[in-house]
Amino acid sequence: MKRREILFAVTLAIVCIFILAVDASAGKVGFDSKEIRIAQFSPQTGPAAPWGSVARGSGLLFQIVNEEGGIHGRKIKYFLRDSQYNPALAKAVVKELVERKGIFAFTGGVSGAGGTAVKGYLAKNKVLWVVPGTAAINTVADRDKEFPPSPYRFCSYPLFEDEASIVTKYIVEKMGYKKIGFLYQNDVFGQGGLAGCKQRLATYGMKLAEEIPVEPTEKDLASQMLRFKNSGAEVVLMWVSPTLAVITLKTCATVGYKPQWVAFDGLSDYPLMYKITGGLFEGVITTAFTETPDSKNPLVAKYREAAKRLAPEERWGTFYLAGIQFAEPLIEVLKRVGPDLSTEACIKELNSFKDWKGLGGAITWNENCHQGTDSVQIQKCGPGGTYKLLQDWTPNELATWKNK
Repeated sequence: MKRREILFAVTLAIVCIFILAVDASAGKVGFDSKEIRIAQFSPQTGPAAPWGSVARGSGLLFQIVNEEGGIHGRKIKYFLRDSQYNPALAKAVVKELVERKGIFAFTGGVSGAGGTAVKGYLAKNKVLWVVPGTAAINTVADRDKEFPPSPYRFCSYPLFEDEASIVTKYIVEKMGYKKIGFLYQNDVFGQGGLAGCKQRLATYGMKLAEEIPVEPTEKDLASQMLRFKNSGAEVVLMWVSPTLAVITLKTCATVGYKPQWVAFDGLSDYPLMYKITGGLFEGVITTAFTETPDSKNPLVAKYREAAKRLAPEERWGTFYLAGIQFAEPLIEVLKRVGPDLSTEACIKELNSFKDWKGLGGAITWNENCHQGTDSVQIQKCGPGGTYKLLQDWTPNELATWKNK
């Protein structure tokens, strides 16, 4: 009996080694004849939880693709992990996905700090990232350190520097504001927005009336808001998470401070922001990087109807739509490459994108530039969280990265 047990144990060990070897091999490739493994990390909980619907929106697009027969005979297998808007956790879940699940490509990944934490690891392991859901990992500073760009990372989300520069130009030239404040999250995301605003103001010989950093987990912003009020700032730009934006607006309501609020595109889901601020978001101006959820665009209409059928539990909104937009170029390149799939073939094809248009601005990539666009729209939140377009797609003529 003992001999049989030993033989069984040895046999089991050999089988386990074989299984692990097969799994490790699959992990390197990221696909087989039946499936392509795609992943995303996302703040499903934590201070940026409202952005969690971005990753779920990507999942809807993959469901649609699978429902339509997949891509050249392969279905998308999608893995989503909660990063809680924590860079250390983002790094841990990405490592787990790559090394244990075998991922062909990532998409999305909302969090500037989280993106910065994982970009080196993904590049080192030659894993595609099409497209990151944050611009902070491809800032102007990154371009100075990383040129030519990583061959594995393709961005279509506009740089925070660019959108801040564009909207600052709008509030100065179109609205006539001169005393401007800037509230920013104290990380690469917030600092990128601050840099873009200052870049634009410098062209007018202007400086900020007040600039104040806040940590992502701060709860009490009373002293900061009083500083803005005392500075006389007529307009304040917010480069912060939805949670911090809510705290900001509610705090200012209690101290009687009512500047014109301007925010980045991550706060452009107006029905949601209107609801969670108790209506205080009405009148806020934001940049926007995708079509509005109520758009008559045929693509938006297609996705909207699919969401009713495939994800009735989800709220149809800008953040959810953004997740679809982030994943669109990845689906497009998988279709273009054909059945003979490889990372190298995808990279070659991605580098040939020229004014390709999905839900956002037109995308152009080549070997020397993986920042696909610098264009944003400018919108204003109307009564009940409605959308009003103030300015259509506009590029940043000051974008220095385009000169590389």
